[in-house]
Amino acid sequence: VGQATWLARTTPPVLSNWGFSGEALLPTLATISVLAAGTMFAMWLGELIDEQGVGNGISLIIFGGIVAQIPQRVGRDLRTNVPGLIAFAIIGVITVAGIVVIYEGQRRIPVQYGKRVRGTKIYGGQSTHIPLRVNSAGMIPLIFASTLLIFPGVIAGYFQYVDNAFISGVATGIVNALDTQRVFYWIFYFFMVVGFTYFYTDIIFQQQNIPESLQRQGGFIPGIRPGARTEEYLNRVLRRITLAGALFLGAVAVLPYLASRVTPMQTMIITSTGLLIVVGVVIDTMKQLEAQLLMRHYEGFLR
Repeated sequence: VGQATWLARTTPPVLSNWGFSGEALLPTLATISVLAAGTMFAMWLGELIDEQGVGNGISLIIFGGIVAQIPQRVGRDLRTNVPGLIAFAIIGVITVAGIVVIYEGQRRIPVQYGKRVRGTKIYGGQSTHIPLRVNSAGMIPLIFASTLLIFPGVIAGYFQYVDNAFISGVATGIVNALDTQRVFYWIFYFFMVVGFTYFYTDIIFQQQNIPESLQRQGGFIPGIRPGARTEEYLNRVLRRITLAGALFLGAVAVLPYLASRVTPMQTMIITSTGLLIVVGVVIDTMKQLEAQLLMRHYEGFLR
């Protein structure tokens, strides 16, 4: 509702001939209601897909919206910018391969469970592993970073033409500094994505509470004492492997700027975030299909 209100009050007049200009109370309420109802309908469809289908419902809807734009944009570039289309195809294949490697990359920490004797039976003693993923944060750091970079520019834009010269100057400076055509924006974007990757990964890891779960279940990492030492070891390993994922996400985030400078591409057919969503949804859906096939005693298609 908050986003719908902002869109209704700040966007240029839309469908003004039908009364949806966003300039009066009733048209604004109508716009907010339609946007909120559409969001709730999409969420309901997503829940139906979760319950009755395969894959994450909301992610599949977003995936469909992104993929549906590709044919039109490819057709446009075929008529106006063939070299740019070829450059995008090459960069896209390399980027998709990198995303798959980073998404699937993991460090397996060996875990040993102690044996327990109950009566005449022996329980435990098996070995397993903890999979620490290279990219546990997914696309969330890109969304956080882009939102925080857009918000100050939007707020400053309202004060850019006020009568106070000082406020107007500061607002103009913020708007210019956060212009997507300037290299400063992309440098700042890169470091924010890297920082948010570490931040969000740490939040996810702390919520899982792995060291306490291991100690409670009688498990331990060979050569590492249970408890605080195990937590320190896992944090150290996670920070080290997250560096590769964070740098890769940062590189994907600034890919549109780099591509526009070194190739004939003016705009990318799919944004960096869109590419991460598409690849992530495809991988997740394939894994769920694989699980369904194996559950029904069919041979899976993933190797």
